[in-house]
Amino acid sequence: MNMSKTQGNQTVEWNRVNWRKLEKVLFKLQKRIYRASQRGDVRVVRKLQKTLMKSWTAKMIAVRRVTQENKGKKTAGIDGKEALTHRQRLALVVNLKIHKKAKPTRRVWIPKPGKTEKRPLGIPTIYDRALQALAKQALEPEWEAKFEPNSYGFRPGRSCHDAIEAIFKAIAQKQKWVLDADIAKCFDKINHETLLTKLNTYPSLRRLIKSWLKAGVMDNGTFSPTKEGTPQGGVISPLLANIALHGMEEHIKQYAETLKIKGRAKTQKRKAMSLIRYADDFVIIHEDQTTVEECQKIISTWLKDIGLELKPSKTKIAHTTDGFDFLGFNIRQYNVGKNQSKQGFKTIIKPSKESIQRHYRQLSDKIDRHRAASWEAA
Repeated sequence: MNMSKTQGNQTVEWNRVNWRKLEKVLFKLQKRIYRASQRGDVRVVRKLQKTLMKSWTAKMIAVRRVTQENKGKKTAGIDGKEALTHRQRLALVVNLKIHKKAKPTRRVWIPKPGKTEKRPLGIPTIYDRALQALAKQALEPEWEAKFEPNSYGFRPGRSCHDAIEAIFKAIAQKQKWVLDADIAKCFDKINHETLLTKLNTYPSLRRLIKSWLKAGVMDNGTFSPTKEGTPQGGVISPLLANIALHGMEEHIKQYAETLKIKGRAKTQKRKAMSLIRYADDFVIIHEDQTTVEECQKIISTWLKDIGLELKPSKTKIAHTTDGFDFLGFNIRQYNVGKNQSKQGFKTIIKPSKESIQRHYRQLSDKIDRHRAASWEAA
C-alpha cells in the first residue's frame, strides 16, 4: 500500500486523497494572504506565509503539481529522478524543509520555435521543484495583490489574449505610436540583489530563494556558478521575473504626468499613456511619436538598474497604421470612410506572418511523420 505518516501523525494513501478539499483549504489561506497584502498589512502577510510554508495541505499540493500536473514532470534534474511512485511522493511531502540548501540545476537546451538557435533551461531537482512550488503558493497571492493592471504573462487567470485586448482598447479611439520592445535574455540577466531587495520577504524564505538563484548549473558534468539571472525551467522563475519587472508601468505613468499637454489633468495624461507587458515582451502606446521615443530611453535606464537591457533587433517604434507584431498577432489600423467607422479607421488583429509560417511548418512536420509511419507499417 502507498501509505506514509504525515506531520499531523495521520496515515494517508496518495491515490485516495480528496484533492478538491485540499485545494479549497489552500485557496482560503491564499485568499487571506491576498487580502492582507491589499490592505498593506505586512505582519499578517508574513505570518500567513509562514503558516502556508509549514502546511501539510500546501506541501501535498506542491508535490502533486510538480510530479503529476506540470508539463516538465518527467524531466530530470541532476538527481536523475524523472517520476515518483505514490510512496515516494508522500515521503517527499514529509521531507520538504525550507532550510535545506538548493542543488545545482541541470542544463537542457531546447530549440526556439521556428529558429535554429536554442534556449537554455535550468532544470532543478525534483525536491527543489516541489519546494519552489510551495514557495510560489506563499508568494503569489501577496504579489497578485500588488502587480500592475497591464502585466499579463505567467499570472493566474490571465493570457496573451487579455494583453491583445488591452492593446485594442488603448488604440480604439485614436491612431497612435507604439514602442514594440523585447528585453534581451531577461531570465538570464536579472540582478540577484536588486530582485531580493524588491522581494522583501521574511529572512528564511529570502535565504531559500537566494540559494536557488546562487545554486549554479551543471552542463554535461561541468559546474558553472550563477551570478545573475533566474533559471528558465524553475517553477518559481516566472514569478520572480514578474517581481523584478514590477513597477515598469507605474514608472512610465509617472513620466506621463510630467508631459505638458494643455487642458489635460494628471489623471488624463496617465490614461493617455499605456504600457502593456507579457513577461519580457511589452509595448508602450501614446499619440505622440517624440513621447514614445523618450519612453524608450526612460525604460532603458530603468531596466539597467535590474541588470537588463532592450534587445535592439526586436525593438522598434511604429505607427498603428503601419502595424506591428505582438505575441504572435499582427495589429494594424486601416483608414476607412466615416460611413464605415466614426473614428475614420478600423483596427484589424490577425495572426502574424511568422505565426502562420510556424503553423505551416508544424503541419508539414506532422504530415511527414505520418507518411514515414505509414511506409514503415506497410
